[in-house]
Amino acid sequence: MADLRGYAVVTAAYWGFTLTDGALRMLVLLHFHQLGFSPLDLASLFLLYEAMGIVTNLAGGWIAARFGLRLTLLVGLAIQVFALLLLSALDTTWSIGFSVFYVMVAQALSGVAKDLTKMSSKSAVKLVVKEDSGEASNNRPGLLFRWVALLTGSKNALKGLGFLLGGLLLEGLGFQLSLWVMAFGLALVLLGSFLLAERALGRVKSPVGTRELFSKTRQINLLSFSRVFLFAARDVWFVVALPVFLYSSLGWSFEEVGAFMAVWVIGYGLVQAVVPKFTRGVVTPQQGVKAAEFWGGILMVVPLCIAGGIWMDTAAGPYILIIGLLVFGFVFAVNSSLHSYLIVGFSDADKVALNVGFYYMANAVGRLGGTLLSGIVFQFAGLTACLVVSAAMILIATFPLLLLSRQRE
Repeated sequence: MADLRGYAVVTAAYWGFTLTDGALRMLVLLHFHQLGFSPLDLASLFLLYEAMGIVTNLAGGWIAARFGLRLTLLVGLAIQVFALLLLSALDTTWSIGFSVFYVMVAQALSGVAKDLTKMSSKSAVKLVVKEDSGEASNNRPGLLFRWVALLTGSKNALKGLGFLLGGLLLEGLGFQLSLWVMAFGLALVLLGSFLLAERALGRVKSPVGTRELFSKTRQINLLSFSRVFLFAARDVWFVVALPVFLYSSLGWSFEEVGAFMAVWVIGYGLVQAVVPKFTRGVVTPQQGVKAAEFWGGILMVVPLCIAGGIWMDTAAGPYILIIGLLVFGFVFAVNSSLHSYLIVGFSDADKVALNVGFYYMANAVGRLGGTLLSGIVFQFAGLTACLVVSAAMILIATFPLLLLSRQRE
């Protein structure tokens, strides 16, 4: 019961954090695009945000294993409050070069905060959910799969609400006041977490050496490699290319861009939460690998169809793009949910924080590469090229699953 309460507190805090994280992403992107930043400049604002996830996830998993998930959660929330306040001090009279550097530093802190809180919540689920061996015989989705899917889906739905909130705040309150409001709300979440979170949640009894940071099983290594390219495939069009295209090429307002991004991510999150209901054959990690192979193949085709449709019919391009990206969101949600389940399912309880940290370090590598390519490819070749690059990355992400499937047979 104590573990369950601790998990509930960690998850609630993660939800609160996610709302501000989504809003911050939209605030920064639209505000600085309005100030005249190029797509490559915009991408650079998020590079340290993603890069810090590489170090944070790796070190955070080790820290959580030694000192508990409560510490990583509280530190993550505190850093995000500080990052919001730091960003609110930005002066528009500064040069673009110094402004980019300043925002990159603030975003780097936000990236550290995001990965500490995410790792805490994703690890906690393994500690409180006990699989029922009878579920496999009943051909029901495993309990762990359902909980991981629900957590991942709810997080992304809230991040989508954050995108919408960011657009509304920017339009209604302006950049600085919006950041103050978000910092105050997150400070309340930090206080509640400090008072309610269990001190020993996630702390392992045996000593954890630094060599265990990189000493992983073959399953964990293959899943992590796949994760790099899976999320790079999304971010290469999602982070910079799509919102800038909607605003500058289609003439959408801040609220419309924020609303579409919100609908996409909320829908993506809702699909993630119910993935176990239409992948009912997945009751073990081995079956999850087979399902991930199948859905990965479908995902690869989608961006190619969107790019081809835009190229063949320019007039209908905007409609093809919007409908196609909604389909991409559905299929990507299934893939993401399966991958999130696999990393937890293949991990032992006493090493889950270490493995999840390592896995999301790989996730950060992919998002870093995708973010950089989103600015570069869009600036020099346009949105259609971003979609073609996305398909190539999905193809690469599928190969490790084929190796993993053969190993398990």
